[in-house]
Amino acid sequence: MNYEQARFNMIEQQIRPWEVLDSQVLSLLALVRREDFVPAACRTLAFADMEIPLPPQKSPGQCMLAPKVEARLLQDLAVQKHEKVLEIGTGSGYMAALLAHRAQQVITLEIEPALVDMARRNLQKAGVYNAEVHLADGAALLAQAVPGNGPLGGPFDVIVLSGSVASVPETLLALLKVGGRLGAVVGFEPMMRATLVTRVGEESFRTTHAWDTVAPRLLNFPEPSKFIF
Repeated sequence: MNYEQARFNMIEQQIRPWEVLDSQVLSLLALVRREDFVPAACRTLAFADMEIPLPPQKSPGQCMLAPKVEARLLQDLAVQKHEKVLEIGTGSGYMAALLAHRAQQVITLEIEPALVDMARRNLQKAGVYNAEVHLADGAALLAQAVPGNGPLGGPFDVIVLSGSVASVPETLLALLKVGGRLGAVVGFEPMMRATLVTRVGEESFRTTHAWDTVAPRLLNFPEPSKFIF
């Protein structure tokens, strides 16, 4: 397989048509070898317009997001070189690698031990040393999170949820610096919204819903009660 041609085709046929036109993001997608972050059995699917399942399957739904979704989130968040980033849902480490190329530091949380090991190996192989992968349940840690003094550290310039949630937890918003941005896929199937929340003041936030998509749930984040009459 010609990986360079496949990478070029992914960028030109999937990423650009999804309104990802930031030249720095497009250059980064050409630089970071996505095929090195997928499971070996799925290597030929690295550039396909699809989610790629990640082993082990003790936690069903663990996957790499589709390339165009990762690229659009990266563009929307506009990460800068001086910024500190928190990612919840490391997976194979690919999104963390992209973020690390744009940021000063990335802290990324993964609930599945096998994926923590996989992501650490992948990031080391890719020469990414400013991304720290932690074995943690991000949803549980949020209950303890205190900006500047909690288990997550912070506050953060950027927070990324690499998976969907029913709603954005207020405890996550509290970890944003003023001027900080949070990107997440929010809502319910069959159609969710990519949501960008910017902290514009100590107690004020601006929320935009830029585009529609669907993504697997992050584990253990709250779901609304379902009443049956």
